[in-house]
Amino acid sequence: MKILVADDDIISLLTLSARLKSLTHEVYTAENGEIAWELFLAKEPDVVITDWVMPKINGIELCKKIRSKQRARYTYIILLTSNSGKDNFLIGMESGADDFLQKPADSDIIGIKLYVAQRILSLETKVNTLEGLLPMCSYCKNVRNADDSWEEVQSYVSSHSKAHFTSSYCPDCEQKFQAQVLV
Repeated sequence: MKILVADDDIISLLTLSARLKSLTHEVYTAENGEIAWELFLAKEPDVVITDWVMPKINGIELCKKIRSKQRARYTYIILLTSNSGKDNFLIGMESGADDFLQKPADSDIIGIKLYVAQRILSLETKVNTLEGLLPMCSYCKNVRNADDSWEEVQSYVSSHSKAHFTSSYCPDCEQKFQAQVLV
């Protein structure tokens, strides 16, 4: 996986980065939240592990920025913190974090959390694929809506996307149409 690690503690950053690389992940590092945000936009990582307390943009703000960014794929965020307690965990979750990692980070726990992240990201991909399927009548080609009503394909696509239709004939249909007119 592509993993972005953001931590202003250089020793923690290098240690965690080395551990992740040893697990064969592609790792990008940032010494503050501002650099992390720039790397997030440029590299589109699968996972972000960010320290809570950092200069320029803290981990909570970084989580919020990541969640506000529209992406085709979900980004799993692990908040690295020495803060404990339900209130802090709630703040982290409300900001968009998916999981927490207590400082100092235990290498075995990191591996477990990344295994969970991989599973979640894989399931998210499958859900997106299933959501992309359209139940369509084999005969009339109408599409079934979420409320079990049926709608013409053009109408359905127009109401669920920014697509607009223009009409013309493909060469085969044009020949069939002309043959019918000439008869």
